[in-house]
Amino acid sequence: MPTRKEIKQEAVARVQAEKAAKRARKAELKAMSPADRTAAKAADRAAAREARSTAKQERKAARASMSRAERRELKRRERAYRKVEARPRRIVGWSIAVAIVAVIAVLAAPVVRDIGRLTSIELDSSTAAGDAARVQSADVTEAISDEGIVLLKNEGDVLPLADTRLNVFSFASFNLRFGGAGSGGANQASAVGLYDALEQQGVEVNGELRSAMEDAGAKTDSGAPSGLLGILAMLTSGDAAEPEPDYLTDDVLAQARDYSGTALVVIGSGASEAADLTAESLRISDAQRDLLDTVTANFDDVVVVVNSGNQMELGFVEEYPQITGAVWIGTPGPLGAVSLAKVLTGQVNPSGHLTDTYARNVADAPAAENLGDFRYENTSRSVLEYEEGIYVGYRYYETRYLDDEAGYDAAVQYPFGFGASYTDFAWNAAQPVVGDDDISVDVTVTNTGDVSGKDVVQVYFSAPYTAGGIEKSAIELAGYAKTSLLEPGASETVTVTFAKRDMASWDDANGAYLLERGTYGITVGTDVHTPVAAFATEIASDVVYDTDETTGVALENRFGYAGDGLTTLSRSDWEGTYPDSSDLDLVASDELLERMDPEIAPAEGEAPTYGADHGLVLADLRGLDYDDPKWEQFLDQLTADEQIALFANGAYVTEGVERVGIPKSVLLDGPAGLNYLFGDLGAASFATQVVVASTWNDALAEALGEAVGTEANAYGVQGWYAPGMNLHRTAMGGRNFEYFSEDPLLSGRMSAAMVEGAQSKGVLTFMKHFALNEQEVSARAPGMNVFVDEQALRELYLRPFEITVKEADVTGAMSSFINIGGRWAGGNEQLLQDVLRGEWGFDGVVSTDAVLGGWMDPALAVRYGNDLMLAMLPTSTANQTKAALEADPVGVGEGLRDRVHAVLFAVLKTDLFD
Repeated sequence: MPTRKEIKQEAVARVQAEKAAKRARKAELKAMSPADRTAAKAADRAAAREARSTAKQERKAARASMSRAERRELKRRERAYRKVEARPRRIVGWSIAVAIVAVIAVLAAPVVRDIGRLTSIELDSSTAAGDAARVQSADVTEAISDEGIVLLKNEGDVLPLADTRLNVFSFASFNLRFGGAGSGGANQASAVGLYDALEQQGVEVNGELRSAMEDAGAKTDSGAPSGLLGILAMLTSGDAAEPEPDYLTDDVLAQARDYSGTALVVIGSGASEAADLTAESLRISDAQRDLLDTVTANFDDVVVVVNSGNQMELGFVEEYPQITGAVWIGTPGPLGAVSLAKVLTGQVNPSGHLTDTYARNVADAPAAENLGDFRYENTSRSVLEYEEGIYVGYRYYETRYLDDEAGYDAAVQYPFGFGASYTDFAWNAAQPVVGDDDISVDVTVTNTGDVSGKDVVQVYFSAPYTAGGIEKSAIELAGYAKTSLLEPGASETVTVTFAKRDMASWDDANGAYLLERGTYGITVGTDVHTPVAAFATEIASDVVYDTDETTGVALENRFGYAGDGLTTLSRSDWEGTYPDSSDLDLVASDELLERMDPEIAPAEGEAPTYGADHGLVLADLRGLDYDDPKWEQFLDQLTADEQIALFANGAYVTEGVERVGIPKSVLLDGPAGLNYLFGDLGAASFATQVVVASTWNDALAEALGEAVGTEANAYGVQGWYAPGMNLHRTAMGGRNFEYFSEDPLLSGRMSAAMVEGAQSKGVLTFMKHFALNEQEVSARAPGMNVFVDEQALRELYLRPFEITVKEADVTGAMSSFINIGGRWAGGNEQLLQDVLRGEWGFDGVVSTDAVLGGWMDPALAVRYGNDLMLAMLPTSTANQTKAALEADPVGVGEGLRDRVHAVLFAVLKTDLFD
């Protein structure tokens, strides 16, 4: 019998051979024309499917003739192969965190002091107020998971279940993924497992089948350690793979058939901060397909539960006629299984709608062509190009396949906004009312079915397009509304209103938004691809919006350097402009290198005043305007060292200056509940943001924010690193669970609602990650330059943040790791000063993300608008800032004073001063 070492060596060799073959095939594809490449990829997929089918039959035949010892040996080999094959994804990104832990073990006293500062935060979640707040939070998270579940398929009305007896299959059923891993994770100690939830809702689960799976190795995870160690454990352990269903013997299946005619199978995919997924990980594995083969061969009614915060490929749902029901639960929070059980039994009528396009092949999205680790040859950073431009998610599929229904059906399985119900609704849409600035549509929704339910009204617009002109999606979300719970026969009229300006496109030629003259379509639909009513309105002449509608600040192109030389996808030439990473320039130009590490001459003038005595304490400034003269007197009182400490000590607990009444404030992670990485905190957890958005219910998002705010008040927490609002640029984004949607309007509306809820309790909210943090790989180490054209940047990636600033008056933002065109977001004057504060009128506090790279330069942050450094080792950051101040006492001194001003203005809005 081979040794463990020999088995591992065999697995490594197998993985290396497969990778070599993939690299060779990739090189062959790159050399092809776009049309030939598309055909070749389709042929490869067909061949892969055929190979998997053949291999599966061969494995089954081989196993039939094997002894038990031989089968055990085969399983050992396959486990070793899966472990080696998955190793890169498990260790990417957080290797830097492990390195930090190793460094901490050998560095001297300053590091120990810095870490002690983080671990010494005192939080008490055991009070009566904390208990009451968690009860409120539990109610909110259950309401969200109730409304966030999406019914994908229900043939023959298999759902709700007619029989209270149920066969539950799959090892995944023992460990639902309630959330994701990383700083967006949350305490799942209160989570209710699927089997307990079904029992609570009166469903009898086949105990003998469950025992057979347990005997085969299925078990409920006892849970990872809390805090940072728990995160590292989740990130390095990988997902437990579904094994081959050999344990489903003829006797087990016969008993299951006798027990119930209905089977339920859980299919899922996990995700984490600091690592992206692969397309393969979003497809069912061979073992999962074997499981479905087995279950569908024995049951005519099979219900599939999709437990993933990322868009999986769900074509298998259509391949098996026996799969008559399918529901998507996302990563639904601790009471997600309870909500699922209520949906299965009909106690809750599902009303969720998808927030993403579910493509038949996730790798066919144009953005997937530029996803991964592309390293420069002459500098330590990586590079990522958003060559797809505005054509992300439904903006691509609805435009690429406009008037090509067969092509669309071959590419898209479930459109953006899709969601079914147990009842039927009839809609009557009135003619839109077109005003000078706004357009509104009244839609009367009537429940024509037999059970009560809620519905989502979606309104879209279509702008006129001229080939060679400004790029425009064939359709865009304009607004939405969710009805209340309608009893059978009941009706409700909802109104969706949106600004005409929202239909304008960014015009690079003039640095402004342009509403071009022509005919605009207005569609009322159940999803982006299914219209219920369509109207048209005329714009008689071009309208140029060259100032911000809230501040009046003049608009202009500010990010030309981020799009220089970038060829983006155009609907006038899909093939000729389709993204291709094979021609990526991996040699950074001298201009780019200078932009990455700018030399800044010291400013001239007079340095700020330090250490004056005006007899003021911070509370004296409560309620004053940001530019009130008394602020200058107060800031004069601070010493340079105090200002540096306030700026550099921004990680989780800010610095206090007792002599002038500046208190410390505690800032914790989110957005699925308060999350303290360095100790125990018994806070509640919530459904992840993709599930929150799938409710299409702004009121529930606001309730989540309010519930977190109430908990924060009870625990002594003043700030919340949430909400996360980057877009689902591809299905493979490692933090898609932590973000809302592929659509910027839906993301912005949900974010604004969460912010309003939290800030109603005096809690600072840090909308994140500003901006372009749509990929995890290489974002932290070695740092990544993202290139994007200004139209896509403004219309897609900045839009959710803009909505949140203008609709919710958000008090905080977190800049991202990303270098926009080479300039770090946390030291980017155009992003933080010109757009955020200038155009949009933001007057809050900006924090960095965790300081993990040398490009996150505190001198740039001080000068260009980043107020707090989320530095785990703030002594080093403070020393760098002090050196920068000595070198440029005027420029850095004035910047430092501005940074502290913003921090203290925000702190005054917290409950510390109630």
